[in-house]
Amino acid sequence: MYISVFSDELYKEVTEILPLYKKWGLTHVDFRARINGKAIENQTQEELLALKKQMDSLGLKTGALQTSLCKINNPTPEQQKKEMGKLEGIIRAADALQCRLVRSFNYWQHYNDDPLFGQLATRPDEMSKVLELYYPIAKRAKEAGLILGFENCGQSPEEVIVLLEALNVPGWGMAWDVSNNFETLPEAQGDCVEYFIRAIGHSNMVHVKARGILKELEGRKVPWDRVLAGVSASGKDLPVSIETHNSAASLITHEDATYRCLEHLRKVWPSAAPGDIRSAVAESRKVDFERPYKDDPVRIVVVGLGMGKTRVKQISETSGIKLAGVCDINIEKARETGRQYGVPFSDDINVFLNDPSVEAVYIVTPTGLHCSMAEQCLMAGKHVLTTKPMDAESGNCIRAMKLAKEKGLLLGVDFDLHFRGQLTELRKAAEEGWFGKILCANISLNIKRTREYFKENGGWRGTWKLDGGGAMSNQGIHEIDRLITVLGVPDRVRASIATQVHEIEAEDIGTAQWEYKNGCIARFTVTTTYPAPAWYVKIDIHGTKGAYILCSGGPEGDHIYWWADGKWSENAPYPVSRKWRQGSDNFAYSLRTGEKLLVGAREGIISRIVLDRMYDSAKAGENWVDVVIPDDI
Repeated sequence: MYISVFSDELYKEVTEILPLYKKWGLTHVDFRARINGKAIENQTQEELLALKKQMDSLGLKTGALQTSLCKINNPTPEQQKKEMGKLEGIIRAADALQCRLVRSFNYWQHYNDDPLFGQLATRPDEMSKVLELYYPIAKRAKEAGLILGFENCGQSPEEVIVLLEALNVPGWGMAWDVSNNFETLPEAQGDCVEYFIRAIGHSNMVHVKARGILKELEGRKVPWDRVLAGVSASGKDLPVSIETHNSAASLITHEDATYRCLEHLRKVWPSAAPGDIRSAVAESRKVDFERPYKDDPVRIVVVGLGMGKTRVKQISETSGIKLAGVCDINIEKARETGRQYGVPFSDDINVFLNDPSVEAVYIVTPTGLHCSMAEQCLMAGKHVLTTKPMDAESGNCIRAMKLAKEKGLLLGVDFDLHFRGQLTELRKAAEEGWFGKILCANISLNIKRTREYFKENGGWRGTWKLDGGGAMSNQGIHEIDRLITVLGVPDRVRASIATQVHEIEAEDIGTAQWEYKNGCIARFTVTTTYPAPAWYVKIDIHGTKGAYILCSGGPEGDHIYWWADGKWSENAPYPVSRKWRQGSDNFAYSLRTGEKLLVGAREGIISRIVLDRMYDSAKAGENWVDVVIPDDI
C-alpha cells in the first residue's frame, strides 16, 4: 500500500500543486478535478499527455482516478447516456495516465437520514434495479480493463460489499472511506474488529478524511494505526488516499489540513512483516500499564527503522520509557522518523553511544548484525534489547551474553509472544501437569511473502549471513521459542528445507521433528509461500489427560480450545492477566526494578542453538542431530 492524495484538495490548479506534493515526499496523486479547470474525464488527449509529462518529470505516478461516475440515484435515460459519455473520458484518462484503478458509484444514492439507506444490502428488488441500470457501465468498464472501486458514500459499506458480490468481477472492490458512516456503525462504540476485517477484505482503495484525524474538526477519530496495520497484513497493494474535505469555514487552511493528515499517516504507518489481519487490527489498540518510574523513564534509542519504526511508536506510547533518538543508515528515513517524534536522529550510532543520557539501545537491524552491534553498545556502557532472532549464529549470541555479564549490563531479546498472556497460560498448564504426560505437539505456520518483501532494504532477507536462514529463522523462530517455552529443549532434531517459490538463498519452507527422552514428539512446519495473505498458525498439543488447540489468522478465526474431563472449553485452566505492553516495557521494568527479564539472552541463545541444529540436519541429509546447550549460558 502507498499514500496518495486527491488532486484538488488544496483548491488550486493541479499543475501548481504537483511540485508541492513532490516536495512533501509523495509518490502518487489521485486525479479528480481542478485540472485545467475541469474534471479528469473532461481532459483532451493533449491535456492528458501534458499532465503525464509533468508527472513523469517529477517522478510521480497516478494512484487512482477519483471520478463521480454514476453518482446519481435512479437516473433518467438522458442521465445514463451522459454517464456513458463520462466513462469514455475516464477510459481515455486511464490510458494516458497508465492507471486502471477508478473510483465509481453505482446509481444508488441514499444517505443516513433517508429511509432507503442500507436497504440495498437486504432488498433483492432494489438490487435487481441497480444491477439493471448499472449493467451497460459495468460491461464497458470491464471491456476497457478498468478496476472499479465503489465508495461507501450515499450507501453503507455493507451495501457496497453486497453489490460487489452480486457483480462478481475480479479485482473490483470498495473505495473504503473509513470516516463515512463511522459514527453510525453499531461497532463504532466498541473495538470495530469484525467491521475492519470485513471492510479490508473487500477494499481496493482507502480514503482518509481530515475529520477522522484532526482534533480541531468535528467527527469521530479513526484508529488509523489499526486500519493501516490491517491493510498491510492483507498484502494488498492499494492507495491510501487523502481526501481532506476541509470545509470553507474551517480555521485550518486546506494545505495545512492535508499536510497534517499526511504526517499522521506517516507516523502510524506500519512497518514490514505484518501478521494476520485480525491481530493487526486488534493488537494495535493500546494496553496501558502505569509504571512507578514514569517520572524517571528509561531513555532508549531505536536503531533500524524498518520494523523498528513500529517499536518507535510503541516506546513513545509506553509509560516509563522515553524515546531518546532514532538511528538508521538511511539518513532520510532517520530524519523523517526523528522529525515525526520530535527526537534526535542520525545515521551514525556513535552519536548516541557517546551521549551519557542514553541508557539503552533497541536493535532492530538485519539479524546478522544484532550481536556485533550489541557488543558495540555494551562496550559503550549501554543496555541492549534486540529483536528476534538474537543473531544469525549462536556463537555470536554467546559472546555478546558474556560481554553483558562482564559489564554488568542488561541484554534482552524481544520475543513478543511472551508478553500477550496466551503463551504464559499454556506454559503454566504444562508446568502444573494439566496435560498429564505431554505426548505430542504439532505446529504449522503459513505466511505469504512477496518478491518485493525479499528485495526491499537491500535484499537481506532470506540470506544466511544477514537473516540467519529463511522461513524457519525469520518467521519460524517465534514457534521454536514457543515450543521450547512449553516443552523444554529437545534432545535431538531433524529437519528438511527447500526453496520452492522465492528467489532467495535460504529456504521458503522448512519442516522439523523434535524428540525428547521422555517420549514426547513435536513436529513443526513453516512456509512463506502461502497464497492467501496471512500469518496463519495452527497448534495442537496433547498429553495423557488434556489437549490444547490454537488457530489464528485463518478461515476458522482466532480460537483457543482446552480439552479435559471429557469436554472442550475456551477457558484457560490457569488464566493470567496481561502484565506487559510489549518487550520494551518488560525490559525497562527490569532496568528500573532489578526484576529478572522475562526473556533474556539465555532464551535467545537457546532458540538459536536449536534452530542451528535443525539447519545442520537439513544440510547433512536430514539425519538426527543432538541438541547440546553449553553449561556456561
